[in-house]
Amino acid sequence: MSGVLFGATLFLYFLATFHYILFLISQRESIGKVCRLTTIVGFAFNTVFLIYQMVDKGHVPMTNIRESLIFFSWAIVLIYLILEYRWKIRVMGAFIVTMAFVLILLSTLFAPGKAPLPEYFSSGWLGVHTTLAFLAYASASFAIAFAIGLMYIIQERQLKHKSPGAFYRRLPPLDVLDELSYRAIVMGFPLLTLAMLTGAVWANSVWGSYWGWEPKEIWSLITWLVYAIYLHARLITGWRGRKAAYLAVTGFLIVIFTFLGVSLLMPGRHAFR
Repeated sequence: MSGVLFGATLFLYFLATFHYILFLISQRESIGKVCRLTTIVGFAFNTVFLIYQMVDKGHVPMTNIRESLIFFSWAIVLIYLILEYRWKIRVMGAFIVTMAFVLILLSTLFAPGKAPLPEYFSSGWLGVHTTLAFLAYASASFAIAFAIGLMYIIQERQLKHKSPGAFYRRLPPLDVLDELSYRAIVMGFPLLTLAMLTGAVWANSVWGSYWGWEPKEIWSLITWLVYAIYLHARLITGWRGRKAAYLAVTGFLIVIFTFLGVSLLMPGRHAFR
């Protein structure tokens, strides 16, 4: 059952990615409707898969790299569907849903975790802490802001040319992209803050200290500071446009290193098992 649900999710996200790219090229509304339908159905299968895994294993399925990549994909699609419903900018899916598909495809490269889980993983804080963290990563990458930042950079370069290319009329205006990126980070930053606070409470209940200066904790703090700088620069000094887009992209690269690089390369309590 688990394999069927995962296979259906992977296939539907592939179909959604394919159709979103077609929609980006053609701008045909009929293709746009197929994009949304396949994304919603794929998200439904992804959700059922995660619930099945949680019931089967008895804990939130985010304890190894395979599970975490699948949950990350789910969180990205969830936030994207909310943004598309709110802003009606379907072309974002060519960037954002593609990212979710790539992540879930990458998960197939890793075997399910077989090592027995430490006792502290049975704590309810596991679900609270990791869910908040991945929703923050997805909304502020934070993944959505990263994709929108890329769209901004592409669109800006198009506008600088005397003869803009094919993307010029297909991507939203720069001011819309800038506002969307800001709103994604505004949505994600409190989630990241809560994830760090709940992680500290969880650590204190298990190890007797709120902060242990582990690599994952240090890089999570660096990630938090980057997005704090983004918000400060925008609200206090009025940063807009290209600078903000590049900072959003940089923040995502740090998120990816914090999520994958630190967990795979550096030993510690947060290392994937």
